[in-house]
Amino acid sequence: MSAPFLLILRIGMTLSLYVFMGWAFLLLWRNFKTESELLTSRKTPPLTLSYLDLNKKQKTKHFRTPEIALGRDPHSEVYLENETVSAHHARLSYHHGQWWLEDLNSKNGTTLNGEDVETPTIILGNDEIRCGKMPLTVYLSTTDLSPNTQAL
Repeated sequence: MSAPFLLILRIGMTLSLYVFMGWAFLLLWRNFKTESELLTSRKTPPLTLSYLDLNKKQKTKHFRTPEIALGRDPHSEVYLENETVSAHHARLSYHHGQWWLEDLNSKNGTTLNGEDVETPTIILGNDEIRCGKMPLTVYLSTTDLSPNTQAL
């Protein structure tokens, strides 16, 4: 009589362990799903760069990506065709709720409002960035966009 009772008890304990593990994994999955939805809901605020191209025409580009490469490399998001600009000159990146400017060890340096950028620096609206001798103006709101704006 005790052998069938112990078998039923073992089966019951095994089933309760599997139910507990299933419940724990369900809670972990729900938490992971909630966290991922929260992270995807955070959007990068728009950033607009205005500069003169090779033909001295005003060019304006609008970005919503969290990282923007500036340089003479044609694959850069902002292609600056000027001999004072390095191929991979500078980077704008959005993290910790702010836009940051970082010089990528360029030959002629990067300045922000006339000051050399030696470490990643926070940028604000209407700041002037100089990559070598190439000036760019940063706008952080979409209200400053001109009709020839190019969205990326």
